[in-house]
Amino acid sequence: MSFHEIQITVNGVHERVSVKSNQTLMLLLRETLALTGTKNGCSAGECGACTVLLNGEAVNSCMVLAAECDGAEVITVEGLAGDPLQDAIIRHGGVQCGFCTPGVLISARALLNRNPNPNDEEIKEALVGNLCRCTGYVRIIEAVKEAARLQV
Repeated sequence: MSFHEIQITVNGVHERVSVKSNQTLMLLLRETLALTGTKNGCSAGECGACTVLLNGEAVNSCMVLAAECDGAEVITVEGLAGDPLQDAIIRHGGVQCGFCTPGVLISARALLNRNPNPNDEEIKEALVGNLCRCTGYVRIIEAVKEAARLQV
């Protein structure tokens, strides 16, 4: 097994780490950097629980090799601390079991970064890769709309 030295900025912190050739970004975040907000759901890119922002784009971190992230900037759910989107999700009851919440927050933040005033269809499209079995999405969509209204 070969290793790669990479430099990566995670939530504003510059990291220099050694990663295995087959190590995913999700495992780097969870196991090496102890950022466990990024969830390991399916490990197949289907559920969205591991979604992070990679150079500003929402990606399933279970599908990205860490070695490919040399020089990249990553934002995890921990990096969204204090984001009004989190408060809106809580206020609207968009969190039930909470397993999908980190990925939903990241996907919604990516949308709001691109489009500060999305309509319902745009929000649904942005969240299509995030599987939630508890909420039915209505409250999540309402929370994203509120967060959009609260943005400056």
